Amino acid sequence: MLDVLDFDIIKELRSNARAPYLDIAKRLKTPESTIRHRVKQLEDKGVITKYSVQLDPGKLGYGTVAYVGIDVVPEQFLNVAKKLTEFENVKMVAATSGDHMIMTEIWGEKVAELRQFISERIEKMQGVTRTCPAIIMEKLKES
Repeated sequence: MLDVLDFDIIKELRSNARAPYLDIAKRLKTPESTIRHRVKQLEDKGVITKYSVQLDPGKLGYGTVAYVGIDVVPEQFLNVAKKLTEFENVKMVAATSGDHMIMTEIWGEKVAELRQFISERIEKMQGVTRTCPAIIMEKLKES
């Protein structure tokens, strides 16, 4: 069971995964050895599964980001999902419930490039029955 300190540590690491344990300890008014031990426990329990870098697509030359819902015939679901993971500009592929069977995050240089990628690569995959792209205009929160 996680306690308040565990959640505070998680919050600190989500804000900056590279924060030194000593800095976290000072902010939380807790000994550094306690922070180190708690983080190790959170990793061992599988609460913390990895540390990652958050990128700015625009600064990498990708001016447009879209979330695309994809519907497929059930027997082609795994094949389509696997193929989607092979594209470099497809940054996330998830099986979902609700409106679409698959949700993706796709980066493109321009809207026209995304439109072309969706129509020529995704919509032509065997088993894809519909795509529903939503261009991200502005992220208001990301944590």
